[in-house]
Amino acid sequence: MERKKTERGRVWTTGFSSWGKSLPPLLEQANLAGHLAATDPPCILIKPNLVEAIPPPVTTPVGLVAALIDFLRQVTDRDIIIAEGTGSLHYDTFHCFSELGYTRLAREKNIPLLDLNREEPVRLANPRCRRWPEMYLPAIALESYLISVPVLKAHSLAGVTLTMKNMMGLAPPDRYCQGGSWKKSAFHEGIQEAIADLNRYRTPDFTILDATVGMCEAHLWGRHCEPPPNLLAGGYDPVALDSFGAGLLERHWQDIGHIRAVDRELGLAAPLECVEVVPRQQETG
Repeated sequence: MERKKTERGRVWTTGFSSWGKSLPPLLEQANLAGHLAATDPPCILIKPNLVEAIPPPVTTPVGLVAALIDFLRQVTDRDIIIAEGTGSLHYDTFHCFSELGYTRLAREKNIPLLDLNREEPVRLANPRCRRWPEMYLPAIALESYLISVPVLKAHSLAGVTLTMKNMMGLAPPDRYCQGGSWKKSAFHEGIQEAIADLNRYRTPDFTILDATVGMCEAHLWGRHCEPPPNLLAGGYDPVALDSFGAGLLERHWQDIGHIRAVDRELGLAAPLECVEVVPRQQETG
């Protein structure tokens, strides 16, 4: 969906106390309800990062997604779906859903879960894309209002894994598994261009970045950020969100190839306009 110029380069941030107290004010200030009302997709697709069945901060906390669902149900009557396509070769996405609390959440909230790895893809083409001049993505990911909910992590190949890399969960393994130990292994070749081109086909409509802890070495192992940022961030511009997240990880966005490649094309990496939102427990008056 086309982004308004006023949304480009803007990131909303808030200190974290709890999902229920910290997330709603951020979404209210970002006017997510108004943005949803101005769009017409039939459903909302929530895309966490469940790359493996490993607890947070490797993966998106189920409590964050629960708070997001509660907020959405207050502001829209659209159907809500939690969708992911895990990268593990050893099990399917429903194993991740079960191990990480999403199966129970779906039952409690009466929300469907969707394994994007099993969805029938549609063919897309863009001759301006060098790495992926054609691409196959699930139709539902193209037709829904897509909310990406990544976590703050470094990555050994991509530099960072934030909201633009989170879109790799959309890629069907039948098309993008080319050996190795990962269902989306085709992305490892020319990974920076691969992520950039993927986002030229589909970027998230809105992002909530869990920067409460952060992983400063790699996406599956290593040290946590010290001190932890203890933040949530949100926005409509995925380039701005990734630039902001890279900064939290003490990386320059100019050094991250996929951010640099789409700066001023899919969004603005700089200058950033960071809007600080006061969490409810700190509100006065």
